[in-house]
Amino acid sequence: MVQQIAGGMALPASVLAHAYRVRRTWEFAGRAEQRPPKGDWRNWLLMGGRGSGKTRAGAEWVQALATGPQARGLRIALVAETLGDAREVMIDGVSGICRIAGSKAPDFEITRRRLVWPSGAVAQIFSSEDPESLRGPQFHFAWCDELAKWKHAEETFDMLQFALRLGEDPRQLVTTTPRPVPILKRLMADPGTRLVKMSTRDNAGNMAPGFIAALESRYGGTRLGRQELDGELIDDREDGLWKRADLEALTIRFTGALRRVVVAVDPPSGMGSGSCCGIVVAGVEASGRAVVLADCSVEGLSPAGWALAVVKAYHRFAADRVVAEVNQGGEMVAAMLKSVDESLPLAQVRATRGKFLRAEPVAALYEQGRVAHAGRFAALEDQMCDFGPDGLSSGRSPDRLDALVWALTALMLEGHGEPRVRGL
Repeated sequence: MVQQIAGGMALPASVLAHAYRVRRTWEFAGRAEQRPPKGDWRNWLLMGGRGSGKTRAGAEWVQALATGPQARGLRIALVAETLGDAREVMIDGVSGICRIAGSKAPDFEITRRRLVWPSGAVAQIFSSEDPESLRGPQFHFAWCDELAKWKHAEETFDMLQFALRLGEDPRQLVTTTPRPVPILKRLMADPGTRLVKMSTRDNAGNMAPGFIAALESRYGGTRLGRQELDGELIDDREDGLWKRADLEALTIRFTGALRRVVVAVDPPSGMGSGSCCGIVVAGVEASGRAVVLADCSVEGLSPAGWALAVVKAYHRFAADRVVAEVNQGGEMVAAMLKSVDESLPLAQVRATRGKFLRAEPVAALYEQGRVAHAGRFAALEDQMCDFGPDGLSSGRSPDRLDALVWALTALMLEGHGEPRVRGL
């Protein structure tokens, strides 16, 4: 079987099929910025927007190392925000190692949390939730995914540096969407770092038609769009109430006892993929310091869905009560929560002043060192550090931040004026 092509030349179908396969190989299809930098470097920092091809670049780099001429005995660390992220994105994801490896795919030994290639190369997976797990192992190379989202970023990254000690030229690749967190700034300033930036548009050919246009129409030109689409590092707002470096300093590994725990809820004004119900859990120690325990916010759920998430958070943290803003939904909010758990101890709060004015006294608590965070809450902290007198730069509702304000007001400021809380 032959096929006629331009110029009158006829090519066999087998040749055309081979040409198609070649076009799909990484050597042909990979973009220049997705390939390792030339020259001497220790850190390859690949910073890009959503869907820009960061994960594919990381998977291809690891696969090339594990199947190359020096692969025997190679030890590689794969570090993600959680073990689930490591598996679902770095290994089994659409652009993950096992999906792009073809006939040279490694065996995934789930119980031992490692990949084993026929060459003898081994990659172990780790989570930023457990920095101590990196104490002991040692590696030639490492791939760190979404570093800016890691829960214990500084501690985990430091432990990895001590483990990256095998071979003559240990190296690591960091793939991340940019956030102006201290660890990322430190890495960018390292003389051993080669920074490569990518935007979502660079990978438009591998995305659904209209995807980029739709996002551009909604987020183009905003701080969120510049960060998530253009891959720009957007720093704190000069007129913002919080700074990331301050939040980093207030992050602790909390294991103590609490006098009171509340779950605060900022219900969404509507439903759909763009809606978010802010759910923040916080407690207060015997010393009087407040500790933010979790950001349990959920997106795109029905009222019944977010109400269930609130009740789950209440029971998970053995909270004393739920504090719910009722400006948007009125009695429907209370009714929905009670329909899930009739015995739920509930307090309603109603805002009579603007969001910025309500947030200012809570920000003052942070400045006084009277609030700590029991981990890193990336989405919540993004809103905190992008919140100014005119709200968020994206124009969206600061739902997570609103929930935080209600929680800390109930714990630390209740009885001292606006906003007021009344029990049911």
